Amino acid sequence: MTLEIPDSQETSPEPATEEAQGDATESTEPTVAETGEVAETEVAETEVAETEVAEDTDSTVSLGPASPYDLPGGWYVVHSYSGYEKKVKANLETRVKSMHLEDRVFDVVIPMEEVVEFKSGRKVTVERKKFPGYILVRLYMDDDTWYAVRNTPGVTGFVGSGSKPTPLSRREVERILGVRKEEEPGAEKKEPTFKPAWEVGETIRVVEGPFADFNGVIEDINVDQSKVRVLVDIFGRETPVELNFDQILKY
Repeated sequence: MTLEIPDSQETSPEPATEEAQGDATESTEPTVAETGEVAETEVAETEVAETEVAEDTDSTVSLGPASPYDLPGGWYVVHSYSGYEKKVKANLETRVKSMHLEDRVFDVVIPMEEVVEFKSGRKVTVERKKFPGYILVRLYMDDDTWYAVRNTPGVTGFVGSGSKPTPLSRREVERILGVRKEEEPGAEKKEPTFKPAWEVGETIRVVEGPFADFNGVIEDINVDQSKVRVLVDIFGRETPVELNFDQILKY
């Protein structure tokens, strides 16, 4: 008996329809090139944002409060021997470190100002102490800080009554130390103030002009015109003479 094996039926997959092919072609998945461009854009934007934050942070940290009054602690005035302000400042800063009071005593300041003076007949800009014999200290006042400052060599005491003097007011601090102001573009730098080296009633020596080598007493000072009126003793009589700043010297 012979078995008849039927011919196998070959089945092939149906061709994809045009609609399916179109869907495959219009895939919404981004290509490799597009993915790279998106990533680079995001990284660039992130770096810019981080840079702006860093710049803002740096500027905030470096500038600090506009007024020294807003810093931690209070500002107190300390009296010292005149002419020894820098030595007292160094002594106090060393003492603060040795007593580990850096978290309570912050600043020791000698208030200074720029002034124009006449020296050897020339105008020169120099730094001068605003208040000779006085130093400003910013601290949190307690028994330890009071003792440390009060017993520093060269310090004669705090200005004020009692063992815990009152700190300076905002107005006093800002008047002495100034307030930081934003500089406008193109703004001219403030010129230093002129303070003559002499005072009314002081004896001076004339070094130039027809009255050279005469001594005299200053009767009036005209800062705007850089002139002084001096009473010069001529033949036993005091005669007022107008002289320029560069014609006189301290006696």
